[in-house]
Amino acid sequence: MLISCVVYNGDREQADIPLEEIPAYLHAPDNFVWVALQDASEDELRAMQKQFGLHELAVEDVFNEVQRPKVEEYDEHLFVYLQVPAYHGEEVHIGRISIFVGPNFVLSVRQNCEQALLGVRARAEREPHLLKYGSVYVMYALSDAVVDRFFPVVDILDDELEKLEIAMFHNQETRKNMERFYDVKYKVNVLRHALLPLADGFSKLYGGRVPALVDGAENYFRDVHDHIMLLNSQLDAMRDTIATAIQVNLSLITIDHGEVNKKLAAWGAILVVTTIFTGIWGMNFTYMPELHWRFGYPMALLIMAGCAIYLYRRFKKADWL
Repeated sequence: MLISCVVYNGDREQADIPLEEIPAYLHAPDNFVWVALQDASEDELRAMQKQFGLHELAVEDVFNEVQRPKVEEYDEHLFVYLQVPAYHGEEVHIGRISIFVGPNFVLSVRQNCEQALLGVRARAEREPHLLKYGSVYVMYALSDAVVDRFFPVVDILDDELEKLEIAMFHNQETRKNMERFYDVKYKVNVLRHALLPLADGFSKLYGGRVPALVDGAENYFRDVHDHIMLLNSQLDAMRDTIATAIQVNLSLITIDHGEVNKKLAAWGAILVVTTIFTGIWGMNFTYMPELHWRFGYPMALLIMAGCAIYLYRRFKKADWL
């Protein structure tokens, strides 16, 4: 589905145009065309491939749902594949955006991505002096907007993790705590898988040999790379915290089991004493004088109760009960 088709001239937006008029603007000096699609069909993308001369492998990657994020250089254009995070309820939702960039065109394709990127076009209108870089500026602005969307999601997960750490020592739901920690760990890993490959990808766009299309705009891509590295370091720190918290939670579970075993052992000791006495007096010997004593039965009960009370108090004092 077509979202917009805009032609830019120099440092300003010139007009919205229909797709049929793209060829008329592609080869005009200082012009570039930005076509934005959402959930594009294969026919729509094949038409754009023919229009802009897109590489076959890059086009196939647009529809590959398990494709790793990447930045690739082809003969006629650059291809950037990004994953876009969003937090809905208690779930991390991942959309996809593919960006094709040539000297005189930008094609952005959003797939399964609920949040629009209209702010990028507004930014281009606010910063016309940056449009001097041409189509590569739109590529930078789109990449920057996508990477910046990771920050609020990471902050939400960080707050969730902090609450779990506090709750871990203030409730007895150790099993549920473990499930929650693993849930946060899964979400963190989803974000890491979306970000880690981009560190290498965007490092190709500044320093050393860079694609000719990016020449002069390297500092902007260095800024995007810095944001990616910052996010990766935050996610790595969260992973370490989760790993430590899981170990602590396992230790708490072990301690809880130890407390239960202590209580069982204490009650077992109390019952063993009474069992010893009943076992002795339950033996069928002929000569057991206390069996014929008038106060033998209440005395036996008193001895067993006394021993049980004594052991109970000792175990209670030792914090076993």
